[in-house]
Amino acid sequence: MPEGDTLAPINLALQGGGSHGALTWGVLDALLEDGRLLIDGISGTSAGAMNAVVVAHGFAQAAQQHKDPKEAHAAGCELARAGLTRLWEGVGTLGSLMWGTPLAAAHPLLGMMNRWFSPYQTNPLDINPLRRLLEREVDFDLLCAAKGASGPKVFVCATNVRTGRGEIFSGARLSADAVMASACLPLLFKAVEIEGERYWDGGYSGNPALHPLLYQTETSDILLVQINPTEHHALPDTAPEIIERMNEVTFNASLLAELRAIEFVRRLLAEGKLDARRYKNVRMHRIDGGAALAPFGADSKSRADMSFVRAGAHRGPELAESTPPGRGRAPLAQHRRQCVTAGVRPRTEPAFFFNHARSELPFLQNHRRPDSLEKSL
Repeated sequence: MPEGDTLAPINLALQGGGSHGALTWGVLDALLEDGRLLIDGISGTSAGAMNAVVVAHGFAQAAQQHKDPKEAHAAGCELARAGLTRLWEGVGTLGSLMWGTPLAAAHPLLGMMNRWFSPYQTNPLDINPLRRLLEREVDFDLLCAAKGASGPKVFVCATNVRTGRGEIFSGARLSADAVMASACLPLLFKAVEIEGERYWDGGYSGNPALHPLLYQTETSDILLVQINPTEHHALPDTAPEIIERMNEVTFNASLLAELRAIEFVRRLLAEGKLDARRYKNVRMHRIDGGAALAPFGADSKSRADMSFVRAGAHRGPELAESTPPGRGRAPLAQHRRQCVTAGVRPRTEPAFFFNHARSELPFLQNHRRPDSLEKSL
């Protein structure tokens, strides 16, 4: 942790999106390298769930090795960074064996087969090399045993096939099965069975789920790392483009619904119509990776060669650290530092939805609220 700075509490919400999750790796690496955030909770889906458990595992390891909170935090940041690097380089190695091209593009017949055959016929042994990679990187027994100051709370979302509802796995229910369920695309893998229920990809019901961060953490700030584009200016007019846009709309729908609900509560709180002692005034912050990744297309989510994974990771720090011309560090960061120096409690800034011309985090620079999301809300 940089000397003289206090840790700012934050929750992280990490979207899923196949190999596009490498961009989230880059974002997380920049945040962890900076070291001035105290991560209270992480909600992740699919690739976001993998990133979430690896980060939390790094802090759980550090808590075992260090008793001093500052030392544990610094060590946790480094262990989490190293774990993310091993995870995504492992993904890149696996992808390189598949020549680094999307499955449908590399094997057009495979895309047609998915229309006629299910994974119960095409993948009867349910082979998923990501499971072995994840289990090698994360000790889930250690992660489930972590309490309180040992690291961030983790919430993984998967979709119950029978009910269609999102299921949140956290605490003692966290497991490799839960993460694999969160990343289970139903046309590629068999549904993952947990406690007698079968689950598909969490993107259908919560990408990511925000409500666990509202009700099961104390922190009001949520940083959303979004990797699915919200708006496309060009009208899709070919079959692949239409399918691609349908997938983007589907995998953003649950998130937009929760964001509307948060904004509605914020508005009622601001008007004095709700009891501020009972409702959390949430401050949303957003890093938009969807716009940066949109030119690659949805097919590239299954592309996982090393060069593509590293390219995605390199975009992450740019988005996390970018500052509009002529703007300095966020005003609230300066305010917090002044309060710490004076020994007084920082005041709460008026809540606002998706950073607009400034950031409330001590190192995240100003991210302009995109018109596309403003319109959709």
